[in-house]
Amino acid sequence: MTTNSTPFIVFGYGSLIFKPPPHVIAKVPGFLKGYVRRFAQKSHDHRGTPESPGRVVTLIHKEDWDHFSDADAFPDDDIVWGIAYTIDPVYEAEVRDYLDYREKDGYTKEILNIHGIDSEGRERVIISDCYVGRNDNPSFIGSEPIEALAHCIWISVGPSGPNKDYLFKLAESVRELSPDSYDSHLYALEVSSTLL
Repeated sequence: MTTNSTPFIVFGYGSLIFKPPPHVIAKVPGFLKGYVRRFAQKSHDHRGTPESPGRVVTLIHKEDWDHFSDADAFPDDDIVWGIAYTIDPVYEAEVRDYLDYREKDGYTKEILNIHGIDSEGRERVIISDCYVGRNDNPSFIGSEPIEALAHCIWISVGPSGPNKDYLFKLAESVRELSPDSYDSHLYALEVSSTLL
């Protein structure tokens, strides 16, 4: 059991939005500036298999993404919406272990500034842990044409279920975060997948 004077806050921008970690005592919608959320990470353990990996989202600094994808259909995106979860300090060590295991396929924990909106509508900065699939990890796939990416997501299935369920739940969840939450890449991929 770990107790710390600084609260353990983790930012969810993918499946953590619709499948939050245990022992959450508070949550607030928030966003990152200067990043993009992209389906640029292979999933060998949740939404695919080692033989046929699915695709899941990762955060990529906008400037880094520009180097990987000069053909990105949404070059002006640079805000990522998600949820900042505050974890009960009594269970901090347990939740850290849970998240380290859950995010084991190429993700690294980083500390990021999340911008949240308080109850009076003012923006405030929340310091948060966040699991990021850096571009130097073996599961990072980079940019793929949206049609090929949609097809991969449509056919992939892993221990956590069909990859398309992940996509559709994520798109629905991002829409519900805030009247301002939006993700061009995510919504275009959702549309492309429904046309298959």
